[in-house]
Amino acid sequence: MVLQDYLPWLDRRGRFSPLRALVLALLLLPGSWTALKLFLGWMGPKPIDAALHETGLWALRLLIIGLAITPLRLVSGWGALIGFRRMIGLGALGYTLVHFVLYVIFLKGNIIAIASEIVLRLYLTIGFISLIAMCALGATSTDGAIRRMGAPKWARLHRLVYPLSILALIHGFMQAKIDVSEEVVLAGLFVLLMLVRALRKRLSLAMLIALIPLVAIITGLIELLWYGLATGVPASRIFDANFMIALQPRPALTAALFAGALPLAWGLQRLRLK
Repeated sequence: MVLQDYLPWLDRRGRFSPLRALVLALLLLPGSWTALKLFLGWMGPKPIDAALHETGLWALRLLIIGLAITPLRLVSGWGALIGFRRMIGLGALGYTLVHFVLYVIFLKGNIIAIASEIVLRLYLTIGFISLIAMCALGATSTDGAIRRMGAPKWARLHRLVYPLSILALIHGFMQAKIDVSEEVVLAGLFVLLMLVRALRKRLSLAMLIALIPLVAIITGLIELLWYGLATGVPASRIFDANFMIALQPRPALTAALFAGALPLAWGLQRLRLK
């Protein structure tokens, strides 16, 4: 057993790391705030519903943030970022488990009702598959698991994070139903991160800049597709909303702003190296 596998505030040498402790505190903060609001009755008329939504969103956010670690390391040159990927991934798993526990509470612990809902409702089936996959990745996230499985086999297993992320995004879309603005942004960021990974051997400042409008277009298309399928709202109305000042920032613009951070990080790295 490696002690730092179980004490996330320790670094690889087993020493206390203020930065790792800060990351851990930030990971715990949203859940602590949600718990406090539940305790104080600040979650509205349907508190469990509201907590379900918040924990689900945080699980999805952390999943995407975890996927962003490698692309950010590629463009920024900050190798230490990789040390936080496991913590963030386990944080995503933690919020997913809390999300599931809240769902069990919502159904008053009725195992038959829970099982039938998971089988009969597609978005719950997708969510449960995502949960099982995340548990498998979490259980094998330690250095000891890497040694036991061997690096190639471990790496193949952990590539499940990509289809898992797609399933989690689909679950988020289907659960949110109407207002999917944040899910659209997260889907756009997922596409951005996958593009950076695919282009990792050919990355350049010009290429990173070119990704900004491309990601905006793809994000906008995701939004058009979802609302067209889920609500039947005419595509022209969704498209026109992107140009209405009062409705800004739209998901396409938000995703583009995040994409703009990559060439900025690339440029800062080059300045630092001079």
